[in-house]
Amino acid sequence: MRIANAPCNFGIYSLDSPIVDPDTLLAELSAAGYTGIDSGPIGYLGTGSDLVERLARHGMQLAGGWVDLRYGDADGFAADLSNLDAALDVFAAAAQVNSAGDDDRFAPRPTLACPANPIRFAAPGVPVADDAALPESAWTAFADRVQQAADRCRARGLEPVFHYHLGTDIETGDEADRLLALTDISICLDTGHLTLAGGDAVAAVRHWGPRIKQVHVKDADRLVHHRVREEGADLSAMVRAGGFPAIGQGDVDLPAVLAELTEIGYTGWLVVEQDAPGTGQDLDRILADQRANRAQLAAWGLR
Repeated sequence: MRIANAPCNFGIYSLDSPIVDPDTLLAELSAAGYTGIDSGPIGYLGTGSDLVERLARHGMQLAGGWVDLRYGDADGFAADLSNLDAALDVFAAAAQVNSAGDDDRFAPRPTLACPANPIRFAAPGVPVADDAALPESAWTAFADRVQQAADRCRARGLEPVFHYHLGTDIETGDEADRLLALTDISICLDTGHLTLAGGDAVAAVRHWGPRIKQVHVKDADRLVHHRVREEGADLSAMVRAGGFPAIGQGDVDLPAVLAELTEIGYTGWLVVEQDAPGTGQDLDRILADQRANRAQLAAWGLR
């Protein structure tokens, strides 16, 4: 297992005025002991030769990156495929940085997901409102489009993973299970999002086993989640309130998750995530947390 970090930890979700430039971010994370990075918004780390040179300069590899597509909307999905292709161009270029002879378990993972569902974003996690769940009649077409996207990634030599996520059409473990049953896509185990969607991350490792091809190591605070839901606030408010604390400070039994991943023989990226708000970030605090996150993983035996 190799340890990566992610721009979302710095509140970088778009190319508009990021809190830190990519070279500074990579230098700080490399010094903290990370060897990989998630792409963040496509273009933040650069594209083509600029991306390759930047990663190599800092001794980093690309672990993957988020791409959302409108699977529930045929026309929207068709329009979004150009964004997927642009992301695949970036991931394919970054694959050159991986050490010669590396197996494909450390290639960049296209991390496929859904855009926000306004109803679910407003009340993230369980319980799910009856009018928010994907209609029964929509599942077949939805899954077919996920399969099309997965096939498109594989045609470029890249293995995609699907990322269930709070505030989207696929939040819960049961919804992820149904999607896995209808497709052959691999899955991204996100420990924090699964926990706040009512799941058990340790049991999920045993359940999904070899379908897990990417792991987002994220802690979660159930009390914060409950309070935010009681207040009628949305996912952004939960992130601002600290719903995803530094690892080891929340309710996810991460040592047990890591032990289960070792037991099943998982080999791949562990991407440390601690979602930060898109505005009002404290760079010094974020860097301190990411150093502490890496040190905590080392204390748990991941050097």
